[in-house]
Amino acid sequence: MNFNDIFKTSFLDNISSVSLLGMTLALVLAFGLGIFIFLIYKKTYNGVMYSSSFGVTLLALTMITTVVILAVTSNVVLSLGMVGALSIVRFRTAIKEPLDIAFLFWSIAVGIVLAAGMIPLAVIGSVMIGLILLVFVNRKSYSNPYIVVLRCDGHESEQAAKEYLETRTDRCVVKSKTAQKGSIELNLEIRLKDDNTDFINELSEMNGVASAVLVSFNGEYMG
Repeated sequence: MNFNDIFKTSFLDNISSVSLLGMTLALVLAFGLGIFIFLIYKKTYNGVMYSSSFGVTLLALTMITTVVILAVTSNVVLSLGMVGALSIVRFRTAIKEPLDIAFLFWSIAVGIVLAAGMIPLAVIGSVMIGLILLVFVNRKSYSNPYIVVLRCDGHESEQAAKEYLETRTDRCVVKSKTAQKGSIELNLEIRLKDDNTDFINELSEMNGVASAVLVSFNGEYMG
């Protein structure tokens, strides 16, 4: 047996074991489920700036994973070489939202399951995951926090402003305080009773209050 015979028996014969119909069906389903994952991501995104490129990445990642797993399952020698090639790849893009990691793993898992031929598991599992994310991500169990940046000219105006905020909000907590000669700056975390923010206008007109700024806070909240 020469090298050509070894090459044919190790590669060409095994690669042909994946039928054209199976490859086409797997890629079409990967595209459909990738679109579904993309729509769920778009619907449940709660970050500051939405990135459409990340949503397209989820779609592409589902199809790419399907192609890779189809190639791996068709030939053992090819799978070992692909593992070695992928082991040198380094991804340095920072993940800003923790939920984005779940979407990345979801896309990869769907691609693996589809290439393995477990189509009902991929479809039913994706539908259930999507419904769970829609229910829990969009549900608000607490009111959104806000930060009030307050600048006063003395202790008396500071106390009056804090007492006023406590009467107009559900919660008022001092996060930081900067004191300078003739000026006091406060950062307070508050919880609004409703969507009315007119109290910040009245607060800025109080005696001794130089300025009052209301900022929405999008950081992590531990109840």
